[in-house]
Amino acid sequence: MDDKTRTELEAATFRRLVEHLRERTDVQNIDLMNLAGFCRNCLSKWYRAEAEERGIGLSDPESREIVYGMPYDEWRKKYQKEASAEQKAAFDAAQKH
Repeated sequence: MDDKTRTELEAATFRRLVEHLRERTDVQNIDLMNLAGFCRNCLSKWYRAEAEERGIGLSDPESREIVYGMPYDEWRKKYQKEASAEQKAAFDAAQKH
């Protein structure tokens, strides 16, 4: 496989992942962090960091909107729920490893 094709496949896969996360608003970021060690915010930070490495200025709100499909505050108001005590404990335990 040539580099151009690989890059195109990786980009398409990323877009598909982002679309999946946009559709699965029932999955909270803390759930993702507890199970996978990353969340939507991590993706947006990685996106911003890659843009910056290429000399492209991108703010946190802009990169989050790319991942969330809407302004982050709007997503939080619509979909974010208070984390349960169990979710918080699992998150805290994972941070200690």
